[in-house]
Amino acid sequence: MDHQVLTTVLFLAVVALTVFITVRASRSTSGTSDFYAGGRSFTPVQNGLALGGDYMSAASFLGITGIIALSGYDGFLYSIGFLVAWLVALLLVAEMLRNAGRFTMADQLAFRMRQTPVRVAAATSTVVVSIFYLLAQMVGAGALVALLLDVDSQGVKNLVILGVGALMIFYVTVGGMKGTTWVQIIKAVLLMAGSALIVVLVLAKFDFNVSDLLGAAADNSGKGQSFLEPGLKYGSTLTSKLDFVSLGIALVLGTAGLPHILIRFYTVPTARDARKSVLWAIGLIGVFYLFTLVLGFGAAALLDVTTLDASGNLAAPKLAEVVGGGADSTGGAILLALIAAVAFATILAVVAGLTLTSSASVAHDVYNNVIKKGQATEKEEIKVTRMAAAGIGLVAILLAIPAQNLNIAFLVALAFAVAASANLPTIVLNMFWRRFNTRGALWSIYGGLVSAVGLVIFSPVMSGKGISPTTGKNLSLLPTSIDISWFPLENPGLVSIPLGFLFGIIGTLSKREAASEERYTELEVRALTGAGAEKATAH
Repeated sequence: MDHQVLTTVLFLAVVALTVFITVRASRSTSGTSDFYAGGRSFTPVQNGLALGGDYMSAASFLGITGIIALSGYDGFLYSIGFLVAWLVALLLVAEMLRNAGRFTMADQLAFRMRQTPVRVAAATSTVVVSIFYLLAQMVGAGALVALLLDVDSQGVKNLVILGVGALMIFYVTVGGMKGTTWVQIIKAVLLMAGSALIVVLVLAKFDFNVSDLLGAAADNSGKGQSFLEPGLKYGSTLTSKLDFVSLGIALVLGTAGLPHILIRFYTVPTARDARKSVLWAIGLIGVFYLFTLVLGFGAAALLDVTTLDASGNLAAPKLAEVVGGGADSTGGAILLALIAAVAFATILAVVAGLTLTSSASVAHDVYNNVIKKGQATEKEEIKVTRMAAAGIGLVAILLAIPAQNLNIAFLVALAFAVAASANLPTIVLNMFWRRFNTRGALWSIYGGLVSAVGLVIFSPVMSGKGISPTTGKNLSLLPTSIDISWFPLENPGLVSIPLGFLFGIIGTLSKREAASEERYTELEVRALTGAGAEKATAH
């Protein structure tokens, strides 16, 4: 009981710290520029840390560690995909999007297209992607707190998800972008420090010999040498090979279309600072994903993997407990509390960023620019943002409860697929194709969105996977009596991403819009130089 009190106190201290930061930051938030973009006052280093904090979510820390512990080499492919994705964001999106927009992705599109339909489409896509991503974070939160309280009650996990939803609504409605950014910066520092500590302790168990670590992981996994080779999770059948390609495409292209990442490019003063932010983020995230290699294989080597649930989401905190001295030791209790608290702070920071992004899109794009025709006051717009945050939080809570048996890295990969299918084609075609027009943008966003979400609904994620032989739990979202999984791939990216581009091209070629072409040159100059980026010019 003493150890449980200790873990709970440390855990609550981290939560209290994030609440304090949010309240403190709220004092300097006055208008929409502060609320949405932090007054564009953050330095490249600060924004790079925040980008890392936004990106290194529960999926990275909990999900990837768990999937490596269960699937070995194939699990590490998530780390590689998440990291390589930043090169696409850096080379294609960061600087030009920062120059061409003001607060949201839709600002860049509406500059040369019909404002009302494009803003509604962009807001719809932003909300859908954010909710997919939110599911993963809330599932991780439920599992973490249940582990800390040493209970396996579904009711407790559901209450935790409800509590996380309430906290994320608080962060957004009180702190805005300034509060959210500082929470993300603190969380990034804590996550890197906590991960580094566990990595050192794991390596010390094997005299800092990585080869010994990998050998022990292979032996303890029960799968032998195949644990260290490709094909354990992806590659045994044609379907699994295609699923791997689909996953890789979604991971590499998804980051450049994630709304909560895109909005961070607007929080720095210049496009050059946006580019520097990404470079800082790449360095930070690159080191972290090297850590996940040690954490994942360390969990496979030191834990009884048969005690992990089907998702593997608790491998990282259980590993911390073991290297700290074991379940009944003070060191184990402290390290478990530390890592669980860091992971929970990770979840809180990411859900705050996601909720702010989606609610800002609803308020700025739909309420102000569509319903109010740009005439809403800043006070009104911020009020609607807060109301939207509450609504989006409620939806995420209701959807997260039935998704608790899924690996959270896998859930985030679905969000990446939706972002890469609906957002990325529209952004790229708008910035690099003169003829691209309103119809093309609408077809691209809605076509990619419906394709990705529709294929997920009819995939094994929703139904047809059956019961786990180790945990006895349903591996799909729908009851086992329902099977609508006619689409064989678990990740839709291989089909939905090309469809997003194809719909955009067909929609554009089916109707010519002279006004859109005329404004392309102005957009191009603006994207390359930043001239006029602060003006909310719209066609």
